[in-house]
Amino acid sequence: MKTSIMLTINRLLSIEYNKRHAPIVELVKAQTDDPFKILVATILSARTKDETTAFAVSKLFKVVKKLADLRTVPVKQLEKLIFPVGFYHTKAKHLKLLPDAVDQKFGGKLPQTVEELCELPGVGRKTANLVVAIAFNKPAVCVDVHVHRICNRLGLLKTKTPFDTEMTLRKILPKKIWKTWNSRLVSYGQTVCSPISPKCSICVITPYCKRIGVISSK
Repeated sequence: MKTSIMLTINRLLSIEYNKRHAPIVELVKAQTDDPFKILVATILSARTKDETTAFAVSKLFKVVKKLADLRTVPVKQLEKLIFPVGFYHTKAKHLKLLPDAVDQKFGGKLPQTVEELCELPGVGRKTANLVVAIAFNKPAVCVDVHVHRICNRLGLLKTKTPFDTEMTLRKILPKKIWKTWNSRLVSYGQTVCSPISPKCSICVITPYCKRIGVISSK
């Protein structure tokens, strides 16, 4: 797929994105611009709906305002504060371990690279890429199930795992849209390009979609 087409897709999806609410992590940035809070919100948002994450972080950030505060809050209290996010027991344990991990590995300062962030408890590549892009405003390719599905559905690439999709996108996606690609596709994947029965009749990027060609040829 040509670079010009990828830029067009990003532009069209950006228009659609601006019609809807921003994902919770971007809302946290707009409200606080605090890398620590963006990291925590991203950890909590995994496998959790945005409205649930928003409810949880609003409770948590009334008690936990900085990294060191996590040391003084018992795990059981953290669980209550972040409930009902998905896997809240495990996420509470990861949050509790976070201050010591940052101190021991990075001298008390949050790292700013994907590889270093992945050394922290509860942080995988998707979370790390999102934090790099949103908290530190650096180019990063964040791939979740929506990005993986839509990129393959478009015919932009042909990959089996989100990791493979990330590595491929790093090679073919124009770097100037790395930071926006995830949020645009996630929003679109939640509202239009759903896993089952996507709303192709109202989709703004159907001219560029391989799936439409497959349907038409049947």
